[in-house]
Amino acid sequence: MKNILYLLLFFSILANAQKLNTDFSTIVESETKSALKSLQGIENRNANTGNYDVKYHRIELTIDPSIADISGDVTTYFEAKENLSQIIFELTSNMTVADVKQRGTSLPFTQNTNDEIIITLPTIQNTGVIDSLTISYSGNPTLSGDDAYTMSTHNGDAVIYTLSEPYGAKGWWPCKQDLNDKIDAIDVYITTPQFNADGEELVAVSNGLEISQVINGSEKITHFKHQYLIPAYLIAVAVTNYQVYSHTVANNGNPFDIINYVYPETLTTAQTQTGITVNIIDLYSNLFEEYPFANEKYGHAQWNWGGGMEHTTVSFMQNFSRDLIAHELAHQWFGDKVTCGSWKDIWLNEGFATYLTGLTKEHLDGEPTFKSWRQSKVNSITSLTNGYVYLHDSDTTSIGRIFSSRLSYNKASMVLHMLRKKVGDTDFFQGIKDYLSDTQLAYNYAKTPDFISHMETASGKNLTEFFNDWIYNEGYPSYAIEWGQTSSTEISVIVNQTQSHASVSYFEAPIPIRIIGTGNEVLDTVLDNTLNGETFTVPVNFTVSSVLFDPDTHLISKNNTVDTLNIVNYNITKNIILYPNPTFDELFFEKPSDIIIQKIIIYNENGKKVLKTSETEQIKTKKWAFGTYFVKIKTNKGTFYKKFIKK
Repeated sequence: MKNILYLLLFFSILANAQKLNTDFSTIVESETKSALKSLQGIENRNANTGNYDVKYHRIELTIDPSIADISGDVTTYFEAKENLSQIIFELTSNMTVADVKQRGTSLPFTQNTNDEIIITLPTIQNTGVIDSLTISYSGNPTLSGDDAYTMSTHNGDAVIYTLSEPYGAKGWWPCKQDLNDKIDAIDVYITTPQFNADGEELVAVSNGLEISQVINGSEKITHFKHQYLIPAYLIAVAVTNYQVYSHTVANNGNPFDIINYVYPETLTTAQTQTGITVNIIDLYSNLFEEYPFANEKYGHAQWNWGGGMEHTTVSFMQNFSRDLIAHELAHQWFGDKVTCGSWKDIWLNEGFATYLTGLTKEHLDGEPTFKSWRQSKVNSITSLTNGYVYLHDSDTTSIGRIFSSRLSYNKASMVLHMLRKKVGDTDFFQGIKDYLSDTQLAYNYAKTPDFISHMETASGKNLTEFFNDWIYNEGYPSYAIEWGQTSSTEISVIVNQTQSHASVSYFEAPIPIRIIGTGNEVLDTVLDNTLNGETFTVPVNFTVSSVLFDPDTHLISKNNTVDTLNIVNYNITKNIILYPNPTFDELFFEKPSDIIIQKIIIYNENGKKVLKTSETEQIKTKKWAFGTYFVKIKTNKGTFYKKFIKK
């Protein structure tokens, strides 16, 4: 049944996009699969683990990749958030807990069918007190019915790897897997056979720095230490006969290694591909900030899942294509350092990782390749007329919706690009730097308002309307552009728009146009469009032959048209005047005598209707809120649009 669900989900993802490259498809497929297995967990986080805060884990595991069973001791330091008489950890019920000790003394415990270990403490642990205990357990994680712990083969050799996003960690170790409780630090000790059946050395992988390898008879104990905040779902292990090699990142005098753990049969190919990671880390570091885990490492560990998973400091990858490397590496900043605070905010992880993949094309390949990337995203986004980036509560029970390639990945990434165009490169990248370095968010969690706040502060702009249109509501605009050369030194451009979904009354956006002259002159300009029927005057010093709308695909839009302007209607619009503008308490209309105003409708800047009237002499505005207002004027010669400012 699971395979059928995977196939249905995979094909539904493909149906949401007109054009997806293979790398991007496998990225979404892998991240979707990693969540699909734990659908129940997404709907119901365990409230019984909310009364303590995990500070530290020492995870000691015994793993043989040719045997499904795992055994281990997990020592947890935790702080009581209220007075505790018992504490609950999570572990799938098919796993067996043998003992729970606190300072050498066994404690009473029970396991239930809700995947809980209920431990009775010897005395009340008061609020704010930190204590620890050790859980000894064993079992076959592959029997849990998911793929959090996968036993497989490559080229006939056994391999074991984990994939815990979002709530699969309990499938292979006792933990608290609440998305919103990051662990301060971990030590991971992995005991494995020293060699596999063919006499090849087995290599263990986990998060952080490899501290030591100790040979104990026929066994090897590999110790990893990770000293950054990390949620349970990003802790990972893998064991097989990996070949290991590294690249060094200069990192402005603070060098660190990119350590690659690859299957022997793909070593030669991998060595030609992974070197680009150095260039991409340099790019991201220059655009945003230093790699967040530079005191430890970055790395890749090969597995058999399609695509990859951004485990902190070591992404698990099927292959080493540049797009996959760029996407999973981007998550180290957006997803691992700053983690989305809820599934409704998943775009803060996936939209950023997708856009940074686009930025690698811009900086490493050039603008034509980046333009092609943008066009493919817009084609996907506009393949359907609806869909919001920020999820509703009901959407968080649907894995296909959380990991929608069209919305959480593609639309979110293009919204970031449009935001960049709206505020400019300097403010865009500064806002993101501030977001990443915010002490309340760094190595912690963020929600959409946190990001908006930083972008508004950096740009000095009110971005409420932008995010309402593009993140919280649905659809996209279609533009009808009319232009005409009204004198030898200027052209006039009128912008009208329809929306694909009723949730947005008008998409306010900077509109790029390209003006072409009869002598092949080219003038690029941007129209800051905020209402239907808005008229722009653009100075030119040549005779214009044509106008192109968004020729480089910087906007999410579809079915746009460009036509020559009806000069008669244009002159009518020019001759309808609103004054004073700005106004304080009264607004008047001036018009030619042959124009009869039949109806006036006025909207505020949020698209809410504030007045509908046939009164054409005077409109009282004294009690209206400050801001920009849009006027729809129906006349005997057509419908025209104006705007004014209330002070």
